[in-house]
Amino acid sequence: MTTFVDRVVLHMQAGDGGHGCVSIHREKFKPFGGPDGGNGGHGGSVSLVVDAQVTTLLDFHFRPHLKAENGKGGAGSNRDGANGRDLVIKVPNGTVVQSLDGEVLADLVGVGTTFEAARGGRGGRGNASLANARRKAPGFAELGEPGDRLDVVLELKSVADVGLVGFPSAGKSSLISVISAAKPKIADYPFTTLVPNLGVVRVDNHTFTVADVPGLIPGAASGKGLGLEFLRHVERCAVLVHVIDTATLEPGRDPLADIDAIEAELSQYGGLADRPRLVALNKVDVPDGKDLADIVRPDLEARGLRVFDISTATREGLRELTYAMAELVDQGRRAAPPAEPTRVVIRPKAVDDAGFTIEAEPDGSYTVRGSRPERWVKQTNFDNDEAVGYLADRLARLGVEEKLAKAGAQAGDLVRIGDREFDWQPTLYAGVDFVPGNRGTDVRLEDKPNRPSASDRLAARKARRVRPEDEIEAAPAAEADAE
Repeated sequence: MTTFVDRVVLHMQAGDGGHGCVSIHREKFKPFGGPDGGNGGHGGSVSLVVDAQVTTLLDFHFRPHLKAENGKGGAGSNRDGANGRDLVIKVPNGTVVQSLDGEVLADLVGVGTTFEAARGGRGGRGNASLANARRKAPGFAELGEPGDRLDVVLELKSVADVGLVGFPSAGKSSLISVISAAKPKIADYPFTTLVPNLGVVRVDNHTFTVADVPGLIPGAASGKGLGLEFLRHVERCAVLVHVIDTATLEPGRDPLADIDAIEAELSQYGGLADRPRLVALNKVDVPDGKDLADIVRPDLEARGLRVFDISTATREGLRELTYAMAELVDQGRRAAPPAEPTRVVIRPKAVDDAGFTIEAEPDGSYTVRGSRPERWVKQTNFDNDEAVGYLADRLARLGVEEKLAKAGAQAGDLVRIGDREFDWQPTLYAGVDFVPGNRGTDVRLEDKPNRPSASDRLAARKARRVRPEDEIEAAPAAEADAE
């Protein structure tokens, strides 16, 4: 059974916002008390947080689909819907969040680090919130905005100070078991270690972590053996230690060839050339191993490598090796740049930034891109004519229609906003004070070819507004005309 997983694909879905409510307050002697539809609740978000108690991505291997709670719909009597609960996912320290295309979205290092991967949708406004001086009793409400839906790749890269690299059965697991409290599986056959092992080492006042990377062999960087799956676990290591088997009986194997082969794989993987190296010649308790270590030590030192003769069986040379590890780790920590405090960068929008763009497509259509227009389209109930008219008003006030006209759009052209397509008809009465017809309808959407112009209707309305004093003055004149 799989017990360690360091790469998974997650399918995340944030909660949808709740729909707003259309309601009219009614009680005895108040048959029409005004709109009282409540707002919908916001959908829950999906967040990743680093937890010290989590060491593997195994849980997501069996449950890759994650969904936050939807917001509740609004109700009458100005009752707003409840917000959906956020879904918080605990991940191991060192988890990298990537898109399916390989783009790094977040690198989660440090307990408590949080990343909001999918944001919940906004709740729709009820008709009580949409009422204003012109639209006193809206017959529509906004729909809840859909939550984010995305697929991400989680990769675990162990956060360790020292990485032990070497051929299978070189003694890496034995070494980490004697210098720390880790108890990895140890056996006398290759590829005993199938998962990275982490151990905490304490030397005087220094504490650091050591990672045992499963067996690397020639071709590991291109997928051979287990190296490709676990090479990522040495990326964060500040120090690399070559663990060399000086007592191997395999033909063609010797310490220098082993180091050259491992270095070739590390170089092909990339990004590790600047890490300091140490060499641990293991199994010097075997007579042949001790002799071979004495032979190759001058050649290794000539390469500028610090060499240590060790034996995990007798614990010979382990004290010197751990002190050298602690020294290099301490140097790396002191050389690391100090963590900069988090600063909030405010970038105000340009004065002429309308918040949307219009693109003319080769097929003669037009595409409107912008967070506000796209969100408004998602929140519009297209089964309600009055809601569609309200959307047209908002787009006109934002300047979408004006820019479409400047871009060359003609009546009847195809216009895309978000996932919706429209046959564009310029709004003739946008911005004019009008009285809508039946609830849920909008007079601007009715086919009335003989409808008077806006200026004629405004003049007629002014003509009907006769002041009382005007009526008194006009009475004698009317009588004289009658005579």
